[in-house]
Amino acid sequence: MQPDRVICGDCVGWLKACREPFADLIFADPPFNIGYKYDVYEDRKAYKDYYDWTKQWMAACLKALKPTASFWIAIGDDYAAEVRIIGREMGLCLRNWIIWHYTFGQSTTKKFARSHTHLFYWVRDGGQYTFNDMAVRIPSARQTTYADKRANPKGKLPDDVWSFSRVCGTFRERVKWHPCQMPERLLERIIKVSSNPGDLVLDPFSGSGTTCVAAARLGRRYAGIDISETYVRKSRDRIANALASRTKTTETPPENPDLLRQYRSGKAGQG
Repeated sequence: MQPDRVICGDCVGWLKACREPFADLIFADPPFNIGYKYDVYEDRKAYKDYYDWTKQWMAACLKALKPTASFWIAIGDDYAAEVRIIGREMGLCLRNWIIWHYTFGQSTTKKFARSHTHLFYWVRDGGQYTFNDMAVRIPSARQTTYADKRANPKGKLPDDVWSFSRVCGTFRERVKWHPCQMPERLLERIIKVSSNPGDLVLDPFSGSGTTCVAAARLGRRYAGIDISETYVRKSRDRIANALASRTKTTETPPENPDLLRQYRSGKAGQG
């Protein structure tokens, strides 16, 4: 695939046809099989059909991954265990099983409201992969609350529970034409830590285009695939508008002085 493009098609067919691995990072946010209303996809398959399809697209992604690449998957409760098992069977090395906790969860009356999504972080080679810890460090409680001299002045790595708000209808970054949109801040963290400037970031379920927008803003090449012609067309417009505006990334700069200087000098996020 040529970089900096969003193409219309089935990701399984496209990626199975790859002659050699090309992706430094893959972020996949597939339909969760919970009945969302998409443009041309039926999000309500029989269990076996969805499970088999998940194995197919994960295998296709694996074919596109470079030996040193990272593979992230977002998935809901209903199939998180299955995705974990499939990844193990494929020989992927699990680095983290992260919980993305969000506010504005859907209201419920007969059970506790669901307010999280699972983020699986895999690499192909457990001994050789990109992990830019300095790009995503945050102030620790030792610094902000306790003024503890033992605190690392460079901050700490985030824990494996991340708190980012869902993209609600009133948010500035919200698009009106797609039912399921990831927050840019979450994708920025993943792209910063798991890739370097110039690397290629692939999203096989490009949808609203958030992964491609975040990658482009952070100086990475991007490739997106989606089966909807409408989503592809509108996400291309979104990417172009985001780059034309020259807006900064939405990731909130850290409060600690060392990291702030890095952000202001443009060095943060370069590994």
